[in-house]
Amino acid sequence: MAKKQKQRVNKEIKADKVRLISEKGEQLGIVSLEDALNRTFDSGLDLIEIAPDGSPPVCKIVDYGKLKYEKKKKQQQSRKRQHVIKVKEIRLRPTIDEHDLMTKLNQGKKFLADGAKLKITLMFRGREMSRIDLGRDVMERVFQELEDVAEIEKDIPLEGRRMSVILNAK
Repeated sequence: MAKKQKQRVNKEIKADKVRLISEKGEQLGIVSLEDALNRTFDSGLDLIEIAPDGSPPVCKIVDYGKLKYEKKKKQQQSRKRQHVIKVKEIRLRPTIDEHDLMTKLNQGKKFLADGAKLKITLMFRGREMSRIDLGRDVMERVFQELEDVAEIEKDIPLEGRRMSVILNAK
């Protein structure tokens, strides 16, 4: 992967001659670097190397502080638009008591109401692996309790010693 180069500004530009573009976007032609720097300093702006690979390199007269500010604002806006989906997890056991299950499911309903996805994981330990039907019964009770507020996104495969399902809010 190529390393991103920092834009060269004013005296950092190494070329002898540059293709100059004005702040309005007009082509000013190929001029010496000294002449280009004099024009930019006279207007109180900066010279930025846009295309360093060109022959000669392409440079533009702009206000560098304003350019950096606008670039930062665009990055902030794009970060704001990104929506991170939270996945909250509830862990259960096949031998969970009824009241404990209801407490965890009430918490799960709160997670779904807040807009998060809900992952319910049923963990088996030791000899519980021989009683997978108990785990399926617990999962069926979970589905019955949450059917009015959630729908299944991903089914219940048994992965090792865990059985898990992902639910979305309706």
